[in-house]
Amino acid sequence: MLHLSRLTSLALTIALVIGAPLAFAAQPAPAAAPAPAPAGTAATTKAPLPLEELRTFAEVMDRIKAAYVEPVDDKTLLENAIKGMLSNLDPHSAYLGPEDFAELQESTSGEFGGLGIEVGAEDGFIKVVSPIDDTPASKAGIQAGDFIVKINGAPTRGQTMTEAVDKMRGKIGQKITLTLVRDGGTPFDVVLTRAIIQVKSVKAQLLESGYGYIRITQFQVKTGEEVSKALAKLRKDNGKKLNGIILDLRNNPGGVLQAAVEVVDHFITKGLIVYTKGRIANSELRFSATGKDESEAVPMVALINGGSASASEIVAGALQDQKRAVVMGTTSFGKGSVQTVLPLNNDRALKITTALYYTPNGRSIQAQGIVPDIEVRKAKITNEQDGEYFKEADLQGHLGNGNGGADKPTSSSKAKAMPQDDDYQLAQALSLLKGLSITSGR
Repeated sequence: MLHLSRLTSLALTIALVIGAPLAFAAQPAPAAAPAPAPAGTAATTKAPLPLEELRTFAEVMDRIKAAYVEPVDDKTLLENAIKGMLSNLDPHSAYLGPEDFAELQESTSGEFGGLGIEVGAEDGFIKVVSPIDDTPASKAGIQAGDFIVKINGAPTRGQTMTEAVDKMRGKIGQKITLTLVRDGGTPFDVVLTRAIIQVKSVKAQLLESGYGYIRITQFQVKTGEEVSKALAKLRKDNGKKLNGIILDLRNNPGGVLQAAVEVVDHFITKGLIVYTKGRIANSELRFSATGKDESEAVPMVALINGGSASASEIVAGALQDQKRAVVMGTTSFGKGSVQTVLPLNNDRALKITTALYYTPNGRSIQAQGIVPDIEVRKAKITNEQDGEYFKEADLQGHLGNGNGGADKPTSSSKAKAMPQDDDYQLAQALSLLKGLSITSGR
């Protein structure tokens, strides 16, 4: 069993996770329009330059260059000044250098050049948690449990997870050599070619006959489309209309605003989903349902927790206000601001907070979060063995059932392990769904 001092399962298929409280506008926006001029002031009037502050800035820069213990070039000082200017606005505004900007684009698109390996750390080594289907790693025969001891000949022992991941990611078509150790055997090399890795943000399965489970790990450009496919698959696997759906948004850090809108649109027939308010003209947006509810209006539970942020809160808040789902779990993170990515002309960008979003009922989630309808805290499930009680059907010569039907003796078969078996919140959500299904006559 993989032992991690802090369980870290990074995926080479997933762009480095941008801190949990991140969400941004669906697409990079054009340069922001200037704020309206104050009343009584001509719109063309510009504020005077803060000359005194600019003189202070120039003096500080000059003093650092002259007195700092090591030489510092102008470019470094100016970039640090820009970073400070953005980071001190709020926790989510930032200056993105070329690498940060590229990683942001990768995380929202769900595609980048990689190998397709989920990895973890164990005893200072990098260990394969799982190769992902139809990727260079799975095609090369890499297996869960393999240790990656070298990357292009350089030992991995002592490297951080981030360092190892950065080395394995790269340009599409480039070759990379991994040295692996399997089951304590002799090290061997595997040569792989980096390819486009598509990350699915949605997972779905039937928990029991009639009850579907959809988990969204983050909101990417294609998440809405993936939820649509997940609903269709659940209906097909069930063979008939579902009795209920659980939408799991726990530990989902957010992502693309438009994707959150599309997800809600799959579950409601009409009404407002979310609206935003800000200072610039294009920050005033309203999103409403298009009437393409693909869930067939079956009972629904949405799971949230303190790791559910931003776009996750948009979804949970809309489903709650529209009385479409029972929201269960614990209070969400409370990030109710929208970040717009403003590309600059040198592979850099500004990620700047431009608006606050509001649920259909006008609630701002900022610094408060979504409070669940039913609070269910995380807990451990201890499965006690039911005593092997003898039943009437086990007795020799027992009478049959007068109304027909097969006997039901003591069962010795073990049920297949399911996600709800050791997930208390999920088990509670499933129990609630069953109750709703019974009372609604489904």
